[in-house]
Amino acid sequence: MRLPALLCSLLIPLVPTCEAASVFRCTAADGSVLFSQYGCPTERQQEIQEANNPTPGSGEPVPMAIPQETIVQKPATRSRGRGKEAERGESVVVVGEQQNGCGNRVTGSARRKAIIEGRVRTGMTRSDVESALGRPDRTSQHNETLRYHYEADKKHGARTVTFDEDGCVMGKAKR
Repeated sequence: MRLPALLCSLLIPLVPTCEAASVFRCTAADGSVLFSQYGCPTERQQEIQEANNPTPGSGEPVPMAIPQETIVQKPATRSRGRGKEAERGESVVVVGEQQNGCGNRVTGSARRKAIIEGRVRTGMTRSDVESALGRPDRTSQHNETLRYHYEADKKHGARTVTFDEDGCVMGKAKR
């Protein structure tokens, strides 16, 4: 019983601990840089790279960026007539609006509601129609006009959805 305890006490000091290792920055004549723990090849210039990674909570916090003064702007008030922006020749820019190729004729909430209810609205895309009604039973095409044909089932009668050349719903018909 004493032998395992004695072996453990003798082997513990041999276990490597987490210590910082030296990192070498090796720069070649063409300017390329190589980092290594084992030193640099002879044709590269060797420098020891300083790595300062303090333990979290040991010392003062290091700022990630220098804060800049912020300019507080008053929010623009909405008016029915032309505001100051129009007088100065400025225009309102909407950032991040997704274009669906159909001129966004159907808003996001109306599109979601129609898909959930299994309805088709003018201005929906082909993928919107397939999300609402599923894959068509057959398709037909005449010139630039594509039609999805859905056969009658227990809930709905036969349907035909017509798309324009951009893949947007032009019309729908029940047969």
